[in-house]
Amino acid sequence: MADDTMLDILEARAKRRDERRSFVQSLGVYAAGIGVAAATMSSRAFAQTVSDADILNFALNLEYLEAQFYSFAVFGTGLPNSSLSGTGTQGAATGGRQVAFTDPVVAQYAREIAQDEIAHVNFLRRALGTAAVAQPAIDIGTDPNGAFSTAARAAGLVGAGQSFDPYASDENFLLGAFIFEDVGVTAYKGAAPLLANKTFTEAAAGILAVEAYHAAIVRTTLYRKGIQTPALIDATEKISNARDSLDNPADVDQGVAAIGNASNIVPTDSNALVFGRTTGDVLNIVYLNPGAVPRGGFYPNGVNGAITVSSAG
Repeated sequence: MADDTMLDILEARAKRRDERRSFVQSLGVYAAGIGVAAATMSSRAFAQTVSDADILNFALNLEYLEAQFYSFAVFGTGLPNSSLSGTGTQGAATGGRQVAFTDPVVAQYAREIAQDEIAHVNFLRRALGTAAVAQPAIDIGTDPNGAFSTAARAAGLVGAGQSFDPYASDENFLLGAFIFEDVGVTAYKGAAPLLANKTFTEAAAGILAVEAYHAAIVRTTLYRKGIQTPALIDATEKISNARDSLDNPADVDQGVAAIGNASNIVPTDSNALVFGRTTGDVLNIVYLNPGAVPRGGFYPNGVNGAITVSSAG
């Protein structure tokens, strides 16, 4: 009986994926006055010529966000200042704190991911040398008007005026990680072909593989816990729909469950290939805005470097 109920729930959620959420209307200040994107993903080309250093710096901005989130969640502290300086305006990571993990498996996963993300920051900074951008201002707090709460509220995880705290429990931490990890994988998939230097391409491929491992363990753990707590699986579907409503009209983002395949640990197309996102589409998600804007969401003042504006709707 329990298995039948679970399958019914999964099928119902999968059907709802065809109905695009009105995410834009829920974003308040982040999306006021901006319509849902109307161009196809393939039409979102760069309006400028970017160098390998520009692309690696774009990746470094994302790694700062992930590393700070995991570092605070696991160790209770952020990255040292020696890992944050560089070109552009340096900002602080605000709002993070340590998670009191109750599941030792989740705690070990979180520790390993944190160490990897911190290593990614330091690796990219070494590769870029003096061209490395500084960490921009990053919002990883729990304020009701902050990035996590705005994203969660727009996805329907919390109500009006309520906050979402990714540090409050193992489950909330996993949902916070779910927001980042899938985006990181698609960002590296989309950016890697743009690199001209073979060494940099190999490095990006190596980081892509690590991010994919991270995403898979987060998705696996959420699915496993979701068998007993179906609301967790439902939350991944809502977050996935929210991301889909921000970056482009293509409905390609996926939660952790699918019809005919109870688990959906690896989100792929019909050829079992992971899709990629343009840099602009990635910024749409982390800025929490479907329009062409230079800042917002997790980056209140925008990212540093040459690639700073999200895709136009």
